Amino acid sequence: MKLLERLPRETGRDYALRNIKENIVNLELAPGSQISENELAAEMGLSRTPVREALIELSRVKIIEIHPQKKSTVPLIDYELVEESRFMRNLLECAVVELDCQMAQPVDLERLSANVRLQNFYLDNYYTNELMTLDNQFHGILFEIAKKSQIFALMQNIAIHFDRVRSMALSTVKNTKIVQDHEDILQAIGRKDPKAARELMEIHLSRYKIDAADIRAAYPQYFK
Repeated sequence: MKLLERLPRETGRDYALRNIKENIVNLELAPGSQISENELAAEMGLSRTPVREALIELSRVKIIEIHPQKKSTVPLIDYELVEESRFMRNLLECAVVELDCQMAQPVDLERLSANVRLQNFYLDNYYTNELMTLDNQFHGILFEIAKKSQIFALMQNIAIHFDRVRSMALSTVKNTKIVQDHEDILQAIGRKDPKAARELMEIHLSRYKIDAADIRAAYPQYFK
């Protein structure tokens, strides 16, 4: 497991939750793998309690399966849960980009533009993990512009089902259209065109369906 740096004032539970989620998305904790509460606690330098709390929270959204007296399991990918996660994101993010078309200021557009420029750099040099991080930051900025940051934070747990497939798409399919989508969404917001922004977001969040066969072929052991 790759450990993240602990943030200032971050609680043990939040640190454990962030680490476990990140490693599940990046496939360091692959679908079907077993994880030990004791081993995770030792690796992160935490007591068992915050790790247990993080695992319980993740079990509520079915991204961890807890087995009494046994190791917990990272479940295989269920496309019904992936689609449910995408459905939620689609409803929220299409509404958010429409708000952004009304609310975005020049400084906001520059933040998005700087993010996309970095995405293109990492795409050209093919750093998958960095692309995922910047992708998440791009969507986070969209929610910040719309004054909906708390909704973005609440969305993250169930979104992990969708994020696992997004990670596979970046590493397997090498879909360069994902970054182009971000550029196009940015341009629509800059033009204050909510109809185009919504349509582009819907396309963007549905790309995993196009890539599904290639992803399954590359990772057949990870799916139900």
